[in-house]
Amino acid sequence: MTTRPPPKDLLARIRQIWESARTQAARSVNTAHVCANWLIGQQIVEAEQGGARRAGYGQALLASLSERLSQDYGEGFSVSALKYMRLFYLGYPELLAKRHALRDLSNGAPAIRHAVRDESDGGTGWRPGELHTGLSWTHYRALLKVERREARDFYEMEASRSAWSARQLERQIDSLLFERLAKSRDKQGVLALAREGQVLARPQDVIKDPYVLEFLDLPESHRLVETRIEEALINQLQAFLLELGSGFAFVGRQQRLTLEGDHFYPDLLFYHVKLKCYVVIDLKVGKLNHGDLGQMLLYVNYYDREVATASDNPTIGLVLCSEKNDAVVRYVLAEKHAQVFASRYQLALPSEADLRAEIQRELEQLAQIDQASVIPARRRAPAAIKKTARAAKAQRTPE
Repeated sequence: MTTRPPPKDLLARIRQIWESARTQAARSVNTAHVCANWLIGQQIVEAEQGGARRAGYGQALLASLSERLSQDYGEGFSVSALKYMRLFYLGYPELLAKRHALRDLSNGAPAIRHAVRDESDGGTGWRPGELHTGLSWTHYRALLKVERREARDFYEMEASRSAWSARQLERQIDSLLFERLAKSRDKQGVLALAREGQVLARPQDVIKDPYVLEFLDLPESHRLVETRIEEALINQLQAFLLELGSGFAFVGRQQRLTLEGDHFYPDLLFYHVKLKCYVVIDLKVGKLNHGDLGQMLLYVNYYDREVATASDNPTIGLVLCSEKNDAVVRYVLAEKHAQVFASRYQLALPSEADLRAEIQRELEQLAQIDQASVIPARRRAPAAIKKTARAAKAQRTPE
């Protein structure tokens, strides 16, 4: 007997229900795991504080607990794992403070209560440091490695908002995303990053410097050509979109522009759904020059005039280069500095020391620029004063 296939819409609805149930079940298990580890960490800290305050007591306690718990439950209770649970409680003292863990009054033992409200979308009232059902134990272990509180709050907020996997979170931490975004902001801007995450309101809010493209697995070599980098980015488009940040949608590569018979081919074209504008990206191997910026200005002007609609915002242009001259960028872009940007890319993860050195170098360059702009004005001042004095004297002298 031949069975008739089920209606497609019915099959689709059943699959949706089942997948949703599996996702919620997995999230419940993750949340229970996180809560349990926090409560275990709490018990360890309280035992340490209430126990003998002698050298080595805490280490001996962890070793003893690890041995007994491993006998009872197998893997998951090594001394290292217990240290992470202890650190988790100390690093997130308010995680279950609101409503997630209550005490069973009959025996005083902690009991886990799940969140009534699903906070996977960053729910109303949620703040970094509180339990988030979208973050697993692996997420929190990665966050614990971030010592600076402002940076940790930023990563926690962005991981929950952008639904980063634990691996994606670790990659963003290793690539120093917070430091790269923070270095172009003042003190209040850095605090806003930690308090609100990455708010995308202006073109400069989506630009980083440098961009880290370690996932391409390409060598740092002067023999590289733009086409090889472009092909690698297309092959690793998902990773590139993560590095670009939230809101980028890929449109195409080498989109031809024709101006009176001359053809031009921007490397990559995106549309930013939050800023509602096109984003043109060109790749350059070697040091950026004024011709590269002039070409990007052409692309931006073309998309503004010929492609963008009345509902689109001005096009953003981004030139990615391995080396740049900031003075050339400023003088060439001038009035277009709010639309066209030049950022460096690097093919390996930066070290914090390298990034600090780069920030210091940029600050010194800015100081030199400010000084250079002041000195000519001072030199011109005496001549201007003399000219004004001569004019005044001429007015006083009768004909």
